[in-house]
Amino acid sequence: MRLQTKLFALLPLCCLLSGPARAAECPPLLNFSAKPLRGSDPVGFCESYQGKVILAVNTASQCGYTPQFKGLEALYQKYKDRGLVVLGFPSNDFLQEFAEPAKTAEVCYINHGVTFPMFARSAVTGAAANPFFKQLAEQSGTEPKWNFYKYLIDAQGKVVAAYPSKTEPDDEELMGKIDSLLESAAHNSE
Repeated sequence: MRLQTKLFALLPLCCLLSGPARAAECPPLLNFSAKPLRGSDPVGFCESYQGKVILAVNTASQCGYTPQFKGLEALYQKYKDRGLVVLGFPSNDFLQEFAEPAKTAEVCYINHGVTFPMFARSAVTGAAANPFFKQLAEQSGTEPKWNFYKYLIDAQGKVVAAYPSKTEPDDEELMGKIDSLLESAAHNSE
């Protein structure tokens, strides 16, 4: 009985220690923050996206692939309640993005009805790439070759696949992989 009392006395200490340790478990890929396309407060990826399946996409407002915004939004709407988040990163690396954030926002939000998170324009290739895309390239072995390059990240923060620009958001292989990752994440959280 005495040992049991001592164990219960240590329980609150154990719980206090597990809180900060849990926060430290954030995958290195998500140890990043970015300014949203709308708003000024940076979004912390660990706090916002840890444990989610992520489809990260470099976007451009004046590209032949720009209509993919509608498909990306449909994909987000289909899977967001199961734990998928689509993250859009406008970039002018391929010379097809506006310099003015308001014009980019108009294309995304008004013209294409985007509701998934969009971030401020940044580089996604080469030495100037933002740290998130540097890690995506490092983990996948490839950096974006053009606008609307897609990286699929599992709930543990690891890149599991990269898809070229021509891969549409409703591509069977992509959707199958998302389904599989979401099922796995749900099973692991039980």
